Amino acid sequence: MSPRVLLVDDESNIRRMVGALLQSDGFDTVEAPDGNAALVRLVEDAPDVVLLDLMMPPGPDGLATLEQIRRRAPHIPVVMMSGKANLADAVRATKLGAFQFLEKPLTPEGVLVALRSALELGRTMAENKRLHEQLGHADPLVGTSAAMEALRALIARVAPTESRVLITGESGTGKELVASAIHRQSARGNKAFVTVNSAALPRDLVESEMFGHERGAFTGATERRQGRFELADGGTLFLDEVGDLGPEAQAKLLRVLEGGVVERVGGERPFAVNVRVIAATNKDLPQAVRQAQFREDLWFRLNVLPIHIPPLRERAEDIAPLVRHFAERCAARLGRPVKFDAGAVPLLAAYSWPGNVRELANIVERMAILATAELITAADVARVLPSDGTAPRPAADNGADAPWRDIALTETLDQYERELIAKALSASRGNVAEAARRLQTDRANLYRRMRRLGIEPPLKADL
Repeated sequence: MSPRVLLVDDESNIRRMVGALLQSDGFDTVEAPDGNAALVRLVEDAPDVVLLDLMMPPGPDGLATLEQIRRRAPHIPVVMMSGKANLADAVRATKLGAFQFLEKPLTPEGVLVALRSALELGRTMAENKRLHEQLGHADPLVGTSAAMEALRALIARVAPTESRVLITGESGTGKELVASAIHRQSARGNKAFVTVNSAALPRDLVESEMFGHERGAFTGATERRQGRFELADGGTLFLDEVGDLGPEAQAKLLRVLEGGVVERVGGERPFAVNVRVIAATNKDLPQAVRQAQFREDLWFRLNVLPIHIPPLRERAEDIAPLVRHFAERCAARLGRPVKFDAGAVPLLAAYSWPGNVRELANIVERMAILATAELITAADVARVLPSDGTAPRPAADNGADAPWRDIALTETLDQYERELIAKALSASRGNVAEAARRLQTDRANLYRRMRRLGIEPPLKADL
C-alpha cells in the first residue's frame, strides 16, 4: 500500500505541482486548501505524513494547524514549508513538533527526501510504541489539558532528583503510572521498579514482605526471602496505598527511611539499601495525621515532593485523546479497527467518571469487545454508561419537593451543559450547525461553549 500524503496549501498551483511530483514517485495524495479542511482530511483520509504550508490567509495559519494536528494525531509526522518564514517561525514550528521546515521555492529532491525521512520516523515511532505497549511501558500521560501539561512538566522536574515523592489522587487516576514515569525519567530508569500494594499486605506479614526473612525465622519460612526494599536496591520502590499501613508497619518504614538500613526477619546483621521511595495514596493524609491514624513524622518523610493528579471530571478535554489511546490498544489486541462516531465521544465527555481513567479504559474495552458494527455510536455509549455516575441534575429535574442536597453549582451546570451538547451532537451526527439549531442557539455561540467545556468539535468521525 502506497504511503499517503496530506498536502495543505492555499495555492492551488502548489498543490497541483507537488501532488504530481508525489504521485509520480509512488505516493497517494489528498489535498486541503486551508487548516480547517486539513483537520477534516486528517480524520477522513488517515494520512501517513502531512506537508503543511505556513501562510494560509485568512487562517488558521500553518502553526495553528500544526498545533491541532499534534493534539489530534501526534503519531503523524508533519513537514512544514514556507517562502516567507523567519527563524522564529522555524523555531516555533520545531517546538510544536514539526519534523522539518522546507523553504520555498521547493525542490523535488528536498520534498521527496523530507517526506521519506518523515515516513521512516513515523514507522519507527509506531514500532517503538508497539514494543513499549507489549512490555507494559506505554506512555501513561495521555491528554492535552493544561492539568496534564502541568503534570508532565512537574514530573520532568522531579524525576532527575533523588528526593521522595508523594502522589495523591482519587482511585483510578493513574498514580502507579505516574510513579513509573518518574522512575523511567530518572537516573535509576534502567534499574528495578518494585511495587508494593500496602493495602494488600497481611498485617502479620508486612515486615517479611518489606524487608525479607531468613529461613526458619517463623513457621512456614522454609527458605530465605528477599524483601521489596532489597529487590529495589539501586532502583525505585513504589509504595501504593501507603495510607493503609498499620501503626507498627508505619514505625518500621520510618526507621528504614531515616537510616537507609534494613534487616530481614530473623537476620543477625542489618544492611544498607540504596532505594528511592515513591509513595501514593487516595486518602487525606493530613486529616489522618490529625486523627492520629498516620504518623506525622512519616508523612513529613514521604511528602518531600508532592504531586496531585486531578480527577478525570476536572479535565474533560483529556477524554477524547484517552478514548483514542484505549481504542488503539484494544484494536491491536482484537486485530480489528475500533472506531467511535462523532456523537459518541462528546457523550463520554459528559459523564463524570467516578472511577476516573481506569473506569474509562474498562468502558472502552467493553464497547470494543461487544461492538457488532464498524463504528461505535452514541447509542452504544448510552447503553453501557452507568446511570448513577453523572453529576446531580438541576433542581427542575429533581422536583420541587425533592430533599435538598448540597451541590457545586458551576460544576453541576457545566456537566449538564456537556451532556446536552453531547446529545445534540449525537442526534445531529456530528454536524455542529444542526446541533446549534436543535439547541436553539447560533453556531458561533455553540463553538464558544464547546471550547469552554473542553469539547473538541467533531469531524466526520472522532476516532
